[in-house]
Amino acid sequence: MGAIAATRSLLGALWEFLRDSTPARQRQRFGDADYDWDYRVNTTSGAVGWRDRLLGIFHSPYQPTEPALFREMLDGLAQQAGASMGDFKFSNFTFVDLGSGKGRTLLMASDYPFRRILGAELLPALDRLAQENLRVYRSDSQKCFALEAVCADATTFVLPEEPLVIYLFNPFPEAGLRRFVSGLERSLQVKPREVYLLYHNPQLEPVLNECAELRKTGGTHQYSLYAAGRQWAGRIGGAGKCMDPSRQQSAPLRKTRSAAD
Repeated sequence: MGAIAATRSLLGALWEFLRDSTPARQRQRFGDADYDWDYRVNTTSGAVGWRDRLLGIFHSPYQPTEPALFREMLDGLAQQAGASMGDFKFSNFTFVDLGSGKGRTLLMASDYPFRRILGAELLPALDRLAQENLRVYRSDSQKCFALEAVCADATTFVLPEEPLVIYLFNPFPEAGLRRFVSGLERSLQVKPREVYLLYHNPQLEPVLNECAELRKTGGTHQYSLYAAGRQWAGRIGGAGKCMDPSRQQSAPLRKTRSAAD
């Protein structure tokens, strides 16, 4: 049964890749190019080569975040965090995008006065484009100039030991998300600190809801906002620890990013 399920999953992924290669879908992917035109960068999903699109089917299909929604998420974070914990200042936090692709979210985050901005991307071709985008980007609204993109496995990325705003655009399958959350828990145990997590297109939200270090504090149907760290320890009820995927059996969930995002 396992081999049959794996074969079905493989065939489904290949079919999605072929469907995504049709002229109509290619034109649809270029529909997010306005941001690139405004800032003379290359962050659209329409310009991703077939090799990286095929790899994305099995890891994380590249889709940049829509600017208006990103601003909504950051504004929601500031409102929720301020209401719960008092005065909230972006300048106290490092912004980390796991699965940062071509770096559009890093550029948009620089409109906020974060302490610094860091992105991790698995695919070398996308990371090279992100490096170039960070080099050429110019904006009158830019408030943070300490931007860095690295090529790394985001599921095992070592988080900086400082207050963080972590951004996830549904970048992992279930096993990868569990590895990331296990690393986050270890990081918080070693260095307790204030951490917020924005989960865009939260297809695997139940995984985060199982973790005792995370508390959902807000969101919409398009994203979920979580707070993590010792400041929430006494406010989390009924949540269990995240289980390693080798010790927990569950039906595999197929990761897809929302075409509207």
